[in-house]
Amino acid sequence: MNQELETLIMNASDLPTIPVVATKVMQLIGSETTTSEELAKIVAADPAVAARVLKISNSSFYGCQRQIQTLSHAIMILGFSTLKSLVVAASVKQVYKPYGLTEKMLWEHSFGAGLAARIIAGVTRLVNEEEAFLGGLFHDIGKIIMNTMDSQQFQAVMQKCYNDRISFLEAERQVYPYSHADVGALVIKKWNFPTILMQAVQKHHTFDFADDEDPYQMRLTSVVGLANLFCHRVGAGMREPEEISLHETPPAIILNIDEEEMNFLLETFVESFNRDKVFFS
Repeated sequence: MNQELETLIMNASDLPTIPVVATKVMQLIGSETTTSEELAKIVAADPAVAARVLKISNSSFYGCQRQIQTLSHAIMILGFSTLKSLVVAASVKQVYKPYGLTEKMLWEHSFGAGLAARIIAGVTRLVNEEEAFLGGLFHDIGKIIMNTMDSQQFQAVMQKCYNDRISFLEAERQVYPYSHADVGALVIKKWNFPTILMQAVQKHHTFDFADDEDPYQMRLTSVVGLANLFCHRVGAGMREPEEISLHETPPAIILNIDEEEMNFLLETFVESFNRDKVFFS
């Protein structure tokens, strides 16, 4: 990874940070003695995050049969692991401000990828659903950070995409000496998320695994990469949908997902995304 970039990210004092409530929740969930009441008290300390957690937990995405009205109830119904994902998602939403068109599209694409990754993980049982959700949610966090660091430079990339009809990756290479995946991975590292998540973000386009790569790491990265392609396929957070034969892509091949299963996964995602995006907006 670019050493100069790593120094820049790690030492930058003006980059967005994960709100305190998310950090505390992650610490508490790591303790075996934590109670749902303690967690509810921490989440309630940030009313914006608490409201969003309740809103998302009532989406059909989480399959609850009756309305969840309190944080304690949400925690008991959903469990600690899912709560962590929701708190992180609710907190990360704040990173996407100021809320202009660019930030709005990036957020829609990010939560779309989180939804897709969780669905792929849930159906295939190849990786943990909540890890997949966070990987999808974070896969393009580097873009929002690059926009924060220098919005004019980032907009130059967006303009190239639009005017030259080229992919973001291609336009990015013409403007930056590093990729949004590299930036995102370093931000994940700075925010103290697990290395497995950092690597999934860094390699979600390239899938350049070592010969002795951990098989679980390969699967998680591939689920995240495939979730990203789902969003491109249906135009989630994009200017327009892209024609992609999903079952022929590198992550689909790594995960051994055939065309029939892929069609089922995509249909499930489209239905869930259209139904539940209001809960994440």
